[in-house]
Amino acid sequence: MAGEEDLIRWLLRLIDAVGSMGVFRRTHRTECTNLIRRMRLVVPLIEEISDLEGPIPESAHNVLLDLKKAFSCARSLLKSCRHGSKIYLALEGEAMTGRFHAVYDKLYHVLDGVPCDELDISDEVKEQVELTCLQLKRAKRRADTQDMELAMDLMVVLSKNENRNADRVILERLANKLDLQTLPDLREETAAVQKLIKHKHWHSREITQQILELLNKFKQIAGFENINELNDANPSAKCLQRCPSLVIPNEFLCPISLEIMFDPVIVATGQTYDRSSIQKWLDTGHCTCPKTRQALTHQSLAPNYALANLISQWCQKNNVELPAKDVCSPSEYTREEEDIPSLVQDLSSSNLHIQGMAVRKIRLLSKENPDNRILIASSGGIPSLVSLLYCPDSLIQENAVTALLNLSINEINKQIITKEGAIPEVIKILKNGTMEAKENSAATLFSLSMLDENKLVIGDMNGIPPLIDLLQNGTIRGKKDAATALFNLCMNQENKCRAISAGIVAPLLKLLEDGNLGMIDEALSILLLLASLPEGRIAIGKPSFVETLVEFIRHGTPKNKECAVSLLLEMGLHDSALLLAALAFGVQGHLCEIVRSGTNRAKRKAISLLEYMSRCEQVL
Repeated sequence: MAGEEDLIRWLLRLIDAVGSMGVFRRTHRTECTNLIRRMRLVVPLIEEISDLEGPIPESAHNVLLDLKKAFSCARSLLKSCRHGSKIYLALEGEAMTGRFHAVYDKLYHVLDGVPCDELDISDEVKEQVELTCLQLKRAKRRADTQDMELAMDLMVVLSKNENRNADRVILERLANKLDLQTLPDLREETAAVQKLIKHKHWHSREITQQILELLNKFKQIAGFENINELNDANPSAKCLQRCPSLVIPNEFLCPISLEIMFDPVIVATGQTYDRSSIQKWLDTGHCTCPKTRQALTHQSLAPNYALANLISQWCQKNNVELPAKDVCSPSEYTREEEDIPSLVQDLSSSNLHIQGMAVRKIRLLSKENPDNRILIASSGGIPSLVSLLYCPDSLIQENAVTALLNLSINEINKQIITKEGAIPEVIKILKNGTMEAKENSAATLFSLSMLDENKLVIGDMNGIPPLIDLLQNGTIRGKKDAATALFNLCMNQENKCRAISAGIVAPLLKLLEDGNLGMIDEALSILLLLASLPEGRIAIGKPSFVETLVEFIRHGTPKNKECAVSLLLEMGLHDSALLLAALAFGVQGHLCEIVRSGTNRAKRKAISLLEYMSRCEQVL
């Protein structure tokens, strides 16, 4: 009995432990919460087994052992989602989903085999076990939960060699989705990636390279151009390297940098930060308190003299020398920054030549420097740039829309650009501008559509047809910008209908015919979105298209195969005739090969497709 008691205590402690793990990574937070909730539902069963009189039957002992195995797998999975690399978890999203399904499968078989009658389990607990089994069964069979927007963003960023502003917009969104925007988050992610590399948790050199590449890009957009800056971002860190044994009071540490503050300031919410850290946060367009996430009513920074004195006294007592305060003055601004207010004034000049020179310089100044984007906006540059979209001079139009694209990388600027009424004029330039203006207009619409309310606005203003025209007739760069914008817009249900009515399917199918464009995955991903609607499936589902999908499943890249299998499954679930056509084209053998050697997502889709095909054949 003692062994069973230890086992029961272990199970109950484990359930308590996983329930107090804290906040999980955003990409798998829902799955983790659901798994913990389902583990807690087993507690009444464990407690009733514990209360059995006399020796525990062998059947109950086996149930406890099987629960231990399943819970051990669950704990390992939850630890990965709590402490693992956020980038790795996003890239391997389908593999992680597969691990959740495996845990659900283990738990289902354990609970489904509990001999409730033999153990005299109460009716109430018996009903709860049955309900839990039903939930686990549904969880195993539910539709794909992958965040398609996240998947598309990763695919676009990792598949392009260009370093264009449209790609930077996607990086900004990825950083936000993965919570990789602040110094502490980036430090934690760096440590998690280093741990993965050290323990060789994956075998693909390509994935390793992708993770490191993305991590460095996230550091750059956060303002840390050099990897080492993550360790040296706060000068006080170097001062404390010689005395690592010192225990620094928590209230002396900046919540952002986690280093001792040498210039503490108070923000609108009453929280204190080191001036350099909070200023960097504000300069990158944030308008919330990093610690409380509350909106800042103003961005003034008030020196915290009391805390500064306490820190100074502590440093003197412990022989810690802090660097002198580095307070920037207007005289230290670069010449470019000094020029921005006058350049913004020149945008409204009555002289067309002066306007043209000013908008060209604004375009260049806003391209790379986040501080310049903020300064241009705060100087009133956005309304002036929007007014230049009406200018009859095509070059001025082109420079104005490109400058707005650059400025829209900043989240606050997106809102200002929208409020100033830029969207209808950007759509006009997309229709009638120069080819470069059309390309940058498409990228601007993509950037602005990051705000969900703008997705519908762009659709209402008839922005989808000119994007489809660019997708069909543009340069390679134009086609890619149009595809990215259309994918984003088609996340909205109404826009899917608009895109189908505007004839998006034909140019997408044409992209599948030309492998040299390198846009097969983008085209298949958009088609997968459209296939969720009956009219989309009607427009897509021709026998010739099924044959094309089978060819990708047979000869495509791993990602091609994954997208093609997903699309064939989505369409086949609504039209068994398409699956029979795929069988006639020999898809079954290629699906079996994917089950053996495909990506995790492709394997799951291929298994589902083979099972459904088998049922269809039996019916017919």
